[in-house]
Amino acid sequence: MTKAELVEAITKEKKGLNLSKKTVEEIVDSSFLVIAKSIKKDGRFSFPNFGTWNVRKRAARKGRNPQTGAEIKIRASKTVGFKPAPGFKKSL
Repeated sequence: MTKAELVEAITKEKKGLNLSKKTVEEIVDSSFLVIAKSIKKDGRFSFPNFGTWNVRKRAARKGRNPQTGAEIKIRASKTVGFKPAPGFKKSL
């Protein structure tokens, strides 16, 4: 699903509220901005019955350049992982 499809789906879902697509798009943008800030600040964001996003650390490691086969060093980094809630996971 793309952002445009998400906005369209929410607009249709809440058509009784007479929200414009522009308003829904601004709400979606704000929601994801707040989620991103929360993950950055607290290291996690949890949404009940859906799941939890956590900052995960990746250790430094050795890898290979796929073009030359030469060994390279890959620096340690951080990424965001998602763990679905048990009820959501069962429904998949």
